[in-house]
Amino acid sequence: MTSINAVQRLAGQAASSNGGQPTRTRFWIVAMLFLVTSINYGDRATLSIAGPSMAHDMELGSVGMGYVFSAFSWAYVLGQIPGGWLLDRFGSRRVYFWSIFTWSGFTLLQGFIGNVGDLSTAIVMLFLLRFMVGLAEAPSFPGNSRIVTAWFPAQERGTAASIFNSAQYFATVIFSPVMAWLVHAMGWQHVFFFMGGVGLIVSFVWLKVIHSPADHPRINAAELRYIEAGGGLVHLDQGAARSASQRINFDHVRQLLRSRMMVGIYLAQYCINALSYFFITWFPVYLVKQRGMSIMEAGFLASIPAICGFAGGVLGGMISDALLRRSGSLTFARKMPIIGGMLLSMVMVLCNYTDSQILVVTFMALAFFGKGVGALGWAVMADVAPREISGLSGGLFNMFGNLSGIVTPIVIGYIVAGSGSFNGALIYVVVHAFIAAAAYLLMVGKIERIQLASGLKG
Repeated sequence: MTSINAVQRLAGQAASSNGGQPTRTRFWIVAMLFLVTSINYGDRATLSIAGPSMAHDMELGSVGMGYVFSAFSWAYVLGQIPGGWLLDRFGSRRVYFWSIFTWSGFTLLQGFIGNVGDLSTAIVMLFLLRFMVGLAEAPSFPGNSRIVTAWFPAQERGTAASIFNSAQYFATVIFSPVMAWLVHAMGWQHVFFFMGGVGLIVSFVWLKVIHSPADHPRINAAELRYIEAGGGLVHLDQGAARSASQRINFDHVRQLLRSRMMVGIYLAQYCINALSYFFITWFPVYLVKQRGMSIMEAGFLASIPAICGFAGGVLGGMISDALLRRSGSLTFARKMPIIGGMLLSMVMVLCNYTDSQILVVTFMALAFFGKGVGALGWAVMADVAPREISGLSGGLFNMFGNLSGIVTPIVIGYIVAGSGSFNGALIYVVVHAFIAAAAYLLMVGKIERIQLASGLKG
């Protein structure tokens, strides 16, 4: 690995030889990733906000809504490997543009469901549109990781990845109140019109802002050399263009699955996402059913962990990059925030031993803050993914992580139904946090970029 001092020397040499300091175009790139990822999560949340009014108008029961909710996760998981392969074949800029444009179009179309006269047809169409949103969004996070890999040196990669990953919390805080107002003032259809329309506009902004480092009109040679000296794969999309004839090579997938480091990373991401899906799906219900809060109280208080998660997410990346600059050890710099964050998130189990609503919210906020600090999986992927298949590798990683979105809500539902309490559910989530920390501590080993075996490069 290139040492941090060597990178700094090379950056200084680049600035001197080019008559100025490196530009900071890469910061505009990560700002664009943050904006697009916020819209991504806003579109995911449309149904949860519009759902109650929509269900009433369409006479859709809880079972039917459950199936509609599940459509996104099934498609999102199924689309990960094909989505990652498309990124490697055609490049991040082009594939991601069509991803944003397509998922936004399908989001907007959901606003017309109320005009379908036959209820059964409307439900089927809603399910299919949600399925297509999930499928179209599949390349998004592998694309984020791929772009960060190309645009950022190792000593800035943790912060960059944590910024786009923290957009999931930011979206909850920003878009949920707007969508709730639209439902109240104008009707549930306008939630889909608004979010879909915003996404369509932003997809064209994407084409203006995003280019590969080697092709960007606003980058200077000093910044390009600085990124490359720090391990940024500045020619990544040029490699994608040269390999445009490749098919999905499942030997590549098998090689990743034979790596103990990668298996540990996949296991940890599955467990980390169990915490995310608990907060997304069951946390407000927990506050109402077990803690006796009103819907209004639960809606307000549920935003507090989201804000703490956002703060923890950005801080985790900054801590990781600071550790890398000081120690020069990528393994130490990535593992410490993940392990520490997961251990902190285990404080949520203390909610089982108090009746104080203030303490419950405090413990949950600390837990989500810890989860944010430890959510460095995408930074790790940017560090370890083979350069030939960075998109496919990210897709496989995201597939394993989001299997938790299918399993966790269902298992918690059974636990609560069987016991009549959320105590077992909190233990279930805490065990996952412990396993995530143990996976990085005991399984992952040294964090380094995987080199494909010479016979497997396609």
